[in-house]
Amino acid sequence: MKLWKAGLAALCFSSAAYAAPMPVVASFSILGDVAKQIGGSRVSVHNLVGADQDSHAYHITSGDIKKIRAAKLVLLNGLGLEAADVQRAVKQSKIPYAEAGKGIQTLKTEHGHDGHDHHHDHDHDHSHDHGDTDPHVWTDPLLMVTYAQNVGDALIQADPAGKDYYRRRLAAYQEQLKKLHRNTQAAFDAVPESKRKVLTGHDAFAYMAKRYRIRFIAPQGVSSAAEPSAKQVAAIIRQIKRDNIKAVFAENIKDARMVERIAKETGARVSGRLYSDALGKAPTDSYIGMYTYNVRMLANAMK
Repeated sequence: MKLWKAGLAALCFSSAAYAAPMPVVASFSILGDVAKQIGGSRVSVHNLVGADQDSHAYHITSGDIKKIRAAKLVLLNGLGLEAADVQRAVKQSKIPYAEAGKGIQTLKTEHGHDGHDHHHDHDHDHSHDHGDTDPHVWTDPLLMVTYAQNVGDALIQADPAGKDYYRRRLAAYQEQLKKLHRNTQAAFDAVPESKRKVLTGHDAFAYMAKRYRIRFIAPQGVSSAAEPSAKQVAAIIRQIKRDNIKAVFAENIKDARMVERIAKETGARVSGRLYSDALGKAPTDSYIGMYTYNVRMLANAMK
């Protein structure tokens, strides 16, 4: 009888151990969502930088260090998005980690011109040590196919027993990303190229700009941490008037006062807010939901 009970207890324990999802830490909410979409019920994801929070302004806490040390896998964006203290904490934890941005063809930053007017060139500060790489690869859904692949590969390495499960979910998610690109292309194709001009709070949309031929200008560079000079703001105000830019957006992670001031001085109206570096609440609480929302807001404001 005792033996039978011990066997039953062991069976219960092993199924409970199997049922416990693998703890994964993601550096920010967009990456965390990609991990959830691919990991499904086999993972439990904690984001260091949550919804509506700014990765550029984040510094690691002792609570987050504990979460990293309790994880089986840590996912970083890479490409200079995470501050040095986050990178250091992850490396010191000895927990396996992967960079979702690995192998993606990145855009380089360009320096020395007022404002940030571009199809895909930009002027950045270095306060968050991006170097000369723009880390915002998630603004191009086709680049996210590789990003998702990197996340899927990392999950398989950390949890080989779930390989088939992760592969199935990864393939389905990559199809959704390709469909998102097609829908985005169709939405922007409906806007004449001469009208595809947008002002945002910081320079987060260069990959979208390149893929869909949109001109974004921003008072701040790739990091939202550096304040623009009065000269840069004056140059942007002149440009908005000259180019008749109608699409003016605040961002969910930023104080909107700078954008509101520029809009007021140019007679433009703030069209709403875009989700740049973080998810929001429904319907922007997933990457695909967030991107779809941004595209709709942009396309409507540019027309």
